[in-house]
Amino acid sequence: MTSLRKLGSSDLEVFPLALGGNVFGWTAGQEASFAVLDAYTAAGGNFVDTADSYSAWVDGNSGGESETLIGTWLAARGNRADVVIATKVSQHPEYPGLSAANIKAAADASLRRLGTDHIDLYYTHFDKPEVPVEEIVGALDELVRAGKVRHIGASNISPERLAASLEFSDREGLARYVAVQPHYNLVSRDTYEGGLRDLAERSGLAAVPYYALASGFLTGKYRPGTTVDSPRAGGAATYLESERGRRVLTVLDEISEAHGVPVATVALAWLAAQPTVAAPIASARTVEQLPALLGVAELELTEAEVLRLTEASA
Repeated sequence: MTSLRKLGSSDLEVFPLALGGNVFGWTAGQEASFAVLDAYTAAGGNFVDTADSYSAWVDGNSGGESETLIGTWLAARGNRADVVIATKVSQHPEYPGLSAANIKAAADASLRRLGTDHIDLYYTHFDKPEVPVEEIVGALDELVRAGKVRHIGASNISPERLAASLEFSDREGLARYVAVQPHYNLVSRDTYEGGLRDLAERSGLAAVPYYALASGFLTGKYRPGTTVDSPRAGGAATYLESERGRRVLTVLDEISEAHGVPVATVALAWLAAQPTVAAPIASARTVEQLPALLGVAELELTEAEVLRLTEASA
C-alpha cells in the first residue's frame, strides 16, 4: 500500500499523485471519466482536483461539467468519505471573481454539482489583486466555520498577496491557507521556485503543482519530426525548440531506461522529490494513460538522479 502524504498543516492525507479533473467533460465523456476515476481509486488514489470553471472553454459547455461528472461518479460509487475533493473559485462564467458574495455563492454551486455537503480543499483559482485579502480570507473562513469547506488553498497567487493573506489569518485567528497550487515542472521552474516556494516552506504550506507534465511534453511523446494528435500539442511542442527542453528529455530518457519506467513517471518523481511538493497533478483521458502517472507513488529517484534533472533543467 502506497503511503499517503500529509497535506501541509491540514489533517488531509493524500496519494502522491492528484488526478486532474480538467479533462472530464472535455476530452473524456462520462464513461471514460468513470473508468479513469475507478482505476485511479482502485490503485490507491484518493485525491481528485477540479475547478468550477472546467470546462467552460469548450463550445456548448457552460462550466461545472467536471464537477458534475465527479459528483455523479461519487454518488454511483458511494465513496465520498474515501476521496479528497479539491475544487476552485473565481473563473466560472456565472461566478467570476473573489468578492465575498461570489465566493460563497460559487461554493454553494460547486457543492450542488458535486453532490456533497463539503469540499475538502477549496482554492482561490486566480487571485484578484483588486479584492482585499481581508475580504477573501474572511469569506473563506465563513465557509470553513459553516462546515462547507474543510481546508483552503491558493492557486496562481503572488508571494506578496500570499504573505498578506497568511498574516491576516494568523492575526485574526481565521482559516489559513494550507496549500498552494503553482504552475511547476521540469521546464517551468521559475513559476514556483524563489519567493513563492520560500514562503510556502517557511509557512508549512504544501504545493500541489499543475502542468506537472508541461501539457504532455514531459511524457516524452513529443520528439523532433513527430506529430501528436492532442488539443495541447501546440503548447507542448514549443518546448522542443529550446535547448533546455531537449536537454531535459535526454536525461529523462536515460533515467527512465535505467528504472524501466515511462518518461512521465520520472518527470513526476522529480517533482514529488522537491521541497514542499505533496502531490503533482496530472490528468488522464483514458485508463491506458494512468499507469505512467500512478508510477510516481512507487518510484524513488536517487539523489544523483534528482540532481542530474535539476542541472539539466536549469
